[in-house]
Amino acid sequence: MKAPPRLQALIDEGLIDGVQRQLMSGKEAMVFVVRCGDETRCAKVYKEATHRSFRQAVDYTENRKVKNSRQARAMAKGTRFGKQAQEAAWQSAEVDALYRLAAAGVRVPHPYNFHEGVLLMELVADADGEAAPRLNDVAFTPEQALQHHATLLQEVVRMLCAGVVHGDLSEFNILLAADGPVIIDLPQAVDAAGNNHAQRMLLRDVDNLRAFFSAFAPTLRSTAYGAEIWDLYQRGLLHVDTPLTGHYERRAGAVDLGAVLREIDDARAEEAARRLRLQASA
Repeated sequence: MKAPPRLQALIDEGLIDGVQRQLMSGKEAMVFVVRCGDETRCAKVYKEATHRSFRQAVDYTENRKVKNSRQARAMAKGTRFGKQAQEAAWQSAEVDALYRLAAAGVRVPHPYNFHEGVLLMELVADADGEAAPRLNDVAFTPEQALQHHATLLQEVVRMLCAGVVHGDLSEFNILLAADGPVIIDLPQAVDAAGNNHAQRMLLRDVDNLRAFFSAFAPTLRSTAYGAEIWDLYQRGLLHVDTPLTGHYERRAGAVDLGAVLREIDDARAEEAARRLRLQASA
């Protein structure tokens, strides 16, 4: 196929040799299958403008550092240059998270390059060498569901041990590769220690996994892995090989009413977003 202008720049730079086909198009980016010598990879082309709500942007970007003081001031003022800088920072967050998590051994696509708003990375493939499907497009036996759920919990733990919370983990951004699930889409990843919303996001990520896989393995419905994982993390007891039970007894203490109300609002927003995604994929 004819290369889009953003990918033609990579061809001119010698980073890719050609574009084979478009793989998907989302609200934030378009993904293409590209050829790099003898290898097939994918190129994520970020769109010029995304459709994130202001509150989501604030929650996800809290405590993210911008080294350039001029950019930081422009972002705070909301100028045109500031919005461009904010968009660039959002894209760079995914690139940084991918490299950080890949180095920690997390099952994410291997990143190769980031050039002019295009992320070049590994093509996650199924057993036939084709682009791997999303979990949402696959049905599982109870045994398979339990196995994949356990694998993904281990990846959530490995991410948290690396100081990262995905922030938007669900069956829509996990691919089923030939050797198991692979986590994708990380522009909203947050720093576990530096973001006040990290706990809520981690709990939501794990709850999304439970909700999806419990449709195939109902025994998962009564588990509380998210609370258990975060409690171990807060107490400095979480390691990549820490055994999990799925049980957690909440400790007595003062109730943070504001946090409870935020969780209710986020649950409602997540359910609305889930329904929209289901309608779009139907």
